[in-house]
Amino acid sequence: MPRILITTDYLRPGDEADRYLRKHGHTTVHAPMTGRRDTAQLVAALEGIEGALVAHEPLTADVLSRAPHLRAVVRTGVGYDSIDVAAAAELGITVSNLPGVNAGAVAEYTIGLLLLLLLLLLATARRLVQSAAGVAAGGWPREDGHELRGSTLGLIGYGAAARALVPLARAFGMRVLCTTGVPRAERTDAPVRFVELPELLAASDYVSVHTALTERTRGLLDASAFRRMKPTAVLVNTARGAVVDEQALADALRGGEIAAAALDVVSEEPLPADSPLRDADAITVFSHLAGQTAEARAAAGIQGAAELVAALAGHPRSAVNAHLLPHTPTARRDG
Repeated sequence: MPRILITTDYLRPGDEADRYLRKHGHTTVHAPMTGRRDTAQLVAALEGIEGALVAHEPLTADVLSRAPHLRAVVRTGVGYDSIDVAAAAELGITVSNLPGVNAGAVAEYTIGLLLLLLLLLLATARRLVQSAAGVAAGGWPREDGHELRGSTLGLIGYGAAARALVPLARAFGMRVLCTTGVPRAERTDAPVRFVELPELLAASDYVSVHTALTERTRGLLDASAFRRMKPTAVLVNTARGAVVDEQALADALRGGEIAAAALDVVSEEPLPADSPLRDADAITVFSHLAGQTAEARAAAGIQGAAELVAALAGHPRSAVNAHLLPHTPTARRDG
């Protein structure tokens, strides 16, 4: 019976995904990832394993090469940047993700986070706290504020969550810009103006990140990017932490190059004690919660189990390295 390793921490023995795998003749081994694992720990966990449902473990070329029985890996989410997909293909290992599995959850979370920031910034723009404090102190302050209507939201990426933000922004009377690699024929939102990144950064009052982490996007928002932004601009990232150069972000906030940032993701999770983000004012860091709803988790578990069964049978439906695999993806080159 093929042995399946499950490291995603919210998947449990006896749950729907576990029952599905066992129903299809697999033996499940649960080893929840609750923190960083070193190479030796990962290799030990993969001993005798043919398929794996994984979280964010760094499945490097070294780790994969030392797991001779492994034939299929499924990420219980969308991002797969922690897996060396090219090395996996060289070894005949299929790597799949679950595109769109948590799009609704991420979209709702991003909307909520942006709404929270908008409310906080609205309070700041209209000087509500200062006014209340002035009245409490016996005064009657009457300074001018600023309106959100007419401001600009810049979307980096054009996935499901980014598209869900468009009607929200329009409801606030905001203009929407977007920079994306999506083909022009698929850019269907009439209210959105598609521009290059430099123009988006210079024009946006709020910049929201929704792009995948690739070699092209790693460190995309660096010191030069922050220098292009307005000093009153706000950054929101619910995509991947490494899209943002965190030291450059901290420096930009200290130097007044931008006003604030809200990050659901960081380059190293959990956030290290020595992270430059910890000492920077106007940064709020959340614990990677965007896709963490009961509904999204349940869907990821059962869809991941189904994809793993299909992949082990030689018929993966969402293999991200299919174009790199040998003609017989279920046969390991090393035996």
